Amino acid sequence: MADVDKPRVLVVDDEAAIRDYLTLGLQYEGFEVRQAADAGQARAAASAWRPHAAILDVMMPGGDGFDLGRDLRAADPHLVIIFLTAKDAVDDRVAGIELGADDYLVKPFAFRELVARLRRHLRRQAPALSEVLRWADIELDPAAHRADIAGRSLELTVREFDLLQCLLQHPGQVMSKRTLLDRVWGYDLFGDDNVVEVYVRYLREKLGDGERRIIQTIRGVGYRLGG
Repeated sequence: MADVDKPRVLVVDDEAAIRDYLTLGLQYEGFEVRQAADAGQARAAASAWRPHAAILDVMMPGGDGFDLGRDLRAADPHLVIIFLTAKDAVDDRVAGIELGADDYLVKPFAFRELVARLRRHLRRQAPALSEVLRWADIELDPAAHRADIAGRSLELTVREFDLLQCLLQHPGQVMSKRTLLDRVWGYDLFGDDNVVEVYVRYLREKLGDGERRIIQTIRGVGYRLGG
């Protein structure tokens, strides 16, 4: 698999504990992260570093997050913007939506939910981040939403495609059912781990993987692409 830059995320919050918490968590999830404590630092970092996404606190010194979001969006129309706020006021949510924000989370929030939303928006709004993935005779092009095996086109549903993409991004790595739920279905899944088993079966059928050599079951743990 070719090397590709990690998605770059700018975290802007005047509380150091929140910045550090988000930075460590996002780095663990495979993102490159920089911090800013106020709007001035954020504008300078965005101009020099050109992040793919910005997580912005609404209330901060040196100007509110909505003004900052408006400026960042004007400079980069493709930037993913997610607002964080301690208030769940309708006016705040409307203000964020009107300036074109991609999402809005109220503190305290679940980190898994933030990551799921961030990944979803990055997949939709920044297809250039998606490299062509290859393993053995499987090739998947996220930007073109195309997958094939040994030159044969695979007719996959959206979830099957996302599941295969997730496995291809981590060849040889055991992925638990819970991890696959978070990364493929996201925060809004209503169901249980059994949905992963069902879609792995669908995917195996389309890959012609009756002997389970492509997608291997690691009993009691999860699934792995190849050995």
